This record gives sequence, structure tokens and C-alpha cells, in this order.
Amino acid sequence: MAGYRAIELGPYGYIPIDALTVAQELEKNGLAIVAGTIFHDLLTPEKQESVLQAVDDICRLMTDSMLPRLPTHKGQKFPTPYMTVMDWGHDERDYNAGHFDRAPRLDVETWKMFVSHVRAVCERANAWGVRPVIHPHCGTYLEFQDDIERIVQDIPYEIAGLCLDTGHLYYAGMDPAEMIRKYAARLDYVHFKDVDQAVYETVLTEHIRFFDGCNKGTMCPIGTGALQYPVIKQALADIDYHGYITIEQECDARDTSHCFEDVKASVEYLKSIGYAV
Repeated sequence: MAGYRAIELGPYGYIPIDALTVAQELEKNGLAIVAGTIFHDLLTPEKQESVLQAVDDICRLMTDSMLPRLPTHKGQKFPTPYMTVMDWGHDERDYNAGHFDRAPRLDVETWKMFVSHVRAVCERANAWGVRPVIHPHCGTYLEFQDDIERIVQDIPYEIAGLCLDTGHLYYAGMDPAEMIRKYAARLDYVHFKDVDQAVYETVLTEHIRFFDGCNKGTMCPIGTGALQYPVIKQALADIDYHGYITIEQECDARDTSHCFEDVKASVEYLKSIGYAV
């Protein structure tokens, strides 16, 4: 076994939404669900009805009594499962992932519409008793530090928290430890990954989508890349974080032969520097 206690559902449709099927597989593997995922176009008005339907389907599954539950720890702000809310599907941002200076921003009116869509997703999750956490993600309209500052100003904490992803923060030019401290009051959930510096620098010289860069190896097992996880550990301790952390390994989906070894290596590395896994 790789040493994991829970999984995220992944993008809508990746795992079936039939509660009995999912519950049986989770029990078989000793796992629970920590979060569901909305990874959709949150900008286009015509797509919002289908997005909200996906929210309902995911929340219905995650709140089903058949599914095993994760414990809520002392100091944890909200119980699991969470709903990670991510934008996706805009070439004008995707081809400029990691490029703060050239990625286009939404004008004031379009941003207001975008925020209304994000808020609607969060409010729908809240109606199910599922805590939504907004996830800044590379290649989307929520990626860079100014994007994060805008969204936390426009969506209050009682509506949604944040899920900060160390790898995406680094890729987008931010210091993960600094951002953890800056948004401590909004931070409900965390994603860990690592970045291969050499591949990252090469990918930024190419006209390439974010996940096409991942296919080339931008993201690597934790402890083998550029991120300083002892420093990140200290930042989480400094803010008294007691929530869950999900380890992710974005790789080339056409070759998953080494995925098990990679995610196991990430766990072993984090345990070796004092993380409770």
C-alpha cells in the first residue's frame, strides 16, 4: 500500500456517482473521501446549469450515509468532505499558465459575472452541508496572486474557504509558505505537490497548455523538486493548521506505470521530515 487514508473524487465522471459502488470500493481499499471536485468552465453563462447539476451529483454522493467518513480533528475548521472549486477551459489563460505578466485578466463586469458563478457553486455545496473551498489552479482565471486577492475580497469566508496548492502557487510565481501565512484565516484545506525546476523552466519557454507541461514532467514526487517542504511544514505549524492535506501527482495519463511508486515516495519523504501521514 502507498500509505493513503483518503482520496478526492477527481474531475466529475472520473469516479462513478453511484454511492453503493463507490462505498464498496472505498471499504475494500480502506479509504474515505476527503473532497469532491468541480473543475469546470465557471465563466460561460450557458454552462452554469450543468455545473450546478454536477455539484448536486457530487454532494449527493459524498453525503450518502454508506460512504466511510474521515475523523474531524481538534482545531480542524470544517469537517470533510469538502468541495474543491476550480475554474477550467480557457485557452487564453491555459497557454499562459505561469506567466503573470502576459496572462489576460477579466474586465470588471466580466469578473463580476465570473464571481457570481463561483458563488453559486459554493452556495449550492453549502446547501448540501458540504464546505466549498476555492482552489487557485494554473491555466485558469484563478491562478495568480492578484486573482486570489480579488476572489477573497468578493466571496466572504462564510460562503467559501480556500484550498491552497503548493505546486500551483509555485508554478504561478508565489512562495507557498508565504501564501499559507497570508491566507491563514481563509485556509481550510491544502494540496501538496512538487515541481521539477528544470522542466518547469523549459515549459515556460514554450507555447503550451498547463497539462501538456505536466505530461513532460513538470510535477514530480514530493522531495525531489524545487519546493522546500520543511519550510512549508513550519508555515503550517505557525498558523496552527490542523486540517487535511492531499498529495497529488500530476503526470502523463498515457503512462501511469510509475504512479504508485511516485505517490508512495511522496508519502515516505513527508514522513521522513516529520509530517503526520
